[in-house]
Amino acid sequence: MTAATPTVGSSSRDLREEPTPPMSNVISPVELRALLSDDATVHLIDVRTSAEFDAAHIPGSYHVPLETLSEHRDEFRALNQQVVLVCQSGGRASQAGEMLAAAGLTNVRVLEGGIGRWTLTGGAVDRGRGRWGLERQVRGVAGSLVVLSVTASLFTPALVVVAGLVGAGLVFSALTNTCGMALLLAKLPYNRGAACDVREVVSQLTQPASPLRAPL
Repeated sequence: MTAATPTVGSSSRDLREEPTPPMSNVISPVELRALLSDDATVHLIDVRTSAEFDAAHIPGSYHVPLETLSEHRDEFRALNQQVVLVCQSGGRASQAGEMLAAAGLTNVRVLEGGIGRWTLTGGAVDRGRGRWGLERQVRGVAGSLVVLSVTASLFTPALVVVAGLVGAGLVFSALTNTCGMALLLAKLPYNRGAACDVREVVSQLTQPASPLRAPL
């Protein structure tokens, strides 16, 4: 099994919007490329959904969705190597970092700007099926509900309330830094991948790294 393929569990419970993570534990894409070139023991853990990971991920990264990491955080205490957490733009990886820090890990950093900034700065990715990321799905569903409810309200005025509720939900999401719609969408089969033994993934992460790494 190659390092880029492990998929663990399903996608995130307690998903949040993607704030900029604290500057004390972030690493920029440029710094990460240099680190990966110099240190073959660094591990990349991608905490996005299966759909996002399948669409594009950094070569050599392991897939451990945020929900799975949350449930099994203590099992990652065995990791002594440096760990860099990756998500779409930094928020979920920051949450994962907090979880691992609570479990006692001090060797964890977050990729600044996530895979979005990684690709914008020329970082290599392995691409698979062109599937929508979770954030894009949230925008698509929310926008569709607003358009449909406003259109339907021309015939049934009371349905305009649906658009108001969607807007209120988005405001609440911003204020609380949570996303209930993302939580629901993450549980759809489209976003879920095959589960595997977390201990097996931790075992792979703790194995001696190959001295060679593909250019990033």
